[in-house]
Amino acid sequence: MAKVVSAPSRFAHEDWTRSNLTKYANAEVERAASERLVEESKRLADETEKRTDKTQRDVNKKFEQRLDDIKYWKKELDDKLDSLATEVDSLQTFKTRVEKALEATEEPLHIARQCLINREKRFGIDLVHDDVQKELIKEVETIEGVQALLRRTLEQGTEQIRLNRKSRYQLEKDLKDKFSSMSIDEYCQNLRNNSANLRYKEGTAKIEANSVTPEDWQDFSNANIEQAERERQSSVDLRSLVDGILQQSSNDMQKQCEAVDLAFSKRIAETKDTKGKLEDHLNKVLAQIKEIEENISRLTKAIADKVSPLKLAQTRLDTRTNRPNVELCRDHVQYRLIEEVGEIEESVGRLQERLQQSQDSLKGLIRNQLSLEEDIQVKANTLFIDEVECVGMRKSINIQSY
Repeated sequence: MAKVVSAPSRFAHEDWTRSNLTKYANAEVERAASERLVEESKRLADETEKRTDKTQRDVNKKFEQRLDDIKYWKKELDDKLDSLATEVDSLQTFKTRVEKALEATEEPLHIARQCLINREKRFGIDLVHDDVQKELIKEVETIEGVQALLRRTLEQGTEQIRLNRKSRYQLEKDLKDKFSSMSIDEYCQNLRNNSANLRYKEGTAKIEANSVTPEDWQDFSNANIEQAERERQSSVDLRSLVDGILQQSSNDMQKQCEAVDLAFSKRIAETKDTKGKLEDHLNKVLAQIKEIEENISRLTKAIADKVSPLKLAQTRLDTRTNRPNVELCRDHVQYRLIEEVGEIEESVGRLQERLQQSQDSLKGLIRNQLSLEEDIQVKANTLFIDEVECVGMRKSINIQSY
């Protein structure tokens, strides 16, 4: 049996018309909204384009300003680095001068000490603490004082060079960072919208936690420059001080060297004069010894000459004692013979006394001769030490400014 299909629902004409009007209205609303959206999108796109262009121009301007700041501080650092590098070289030159000056003190000090050692070889009365000895001791003290001062100055110079190099290192490190920063910012400044290697990088729009403020950035470089300037000025002041120390040290050593040489000159002249006078006295003593020896010979001969007359007189007296009886008379002959014996004995006594005096005098003269010869030898030894060994050696001293 055939199935009966029911007919679809029927709408009224009003429903159909209303439906169409509704669709028209909805389409019109949607179209109008779409038109507004299109217009607004165009305005937004134009606004964002202008805003983006303006922002990029502002960023590029900020890049230029930033690069100008970096270039300014880079130039300041470069200038200060150049002046500090020059000062390091200058101070190094002064340090070398101090080292040479210190080295140059060794020979004068050695000579002064050797002179003191040589003068210990003097002997006798000439081993005296004279002006030469005093001036030599003072010279040793002066040179040792100069050496101590130069060593302290050398230590100061070495420390200042270290500080200068430390500041130079800080400037160089700062400059290296500035150069890297400038290269990066110049690269960034030259990038364009159509540049290659552009890429998305999420999370870059942030302030780095270890970043610093522009004020801190400027203060850092300014602090490096100010520290470098302080060290440079300290170095300049030290060079001025070193120059004065070198000059004063040279003057002190030269003055004391001249004082020692003058003392040597006076002492040598004094010793030569004394030695000459001793030699004169020695010559006189030798002449007197010769004369006294001749006198002793004469006295000895005179005494010997009295032996025969005395024997003659005594023999006569003894012989006359044999006169017989009344002939044994105390006549004038007897008295005169007795007087003659007395006179001869007195003469011999006086001659012997004078001979003894002459012999004593000879002994004294010989003692003086030996003493004078010894003293002359002492003076000759002293002159050899002072004039030949010491003064000869001191001629090699060459004190000059460094």
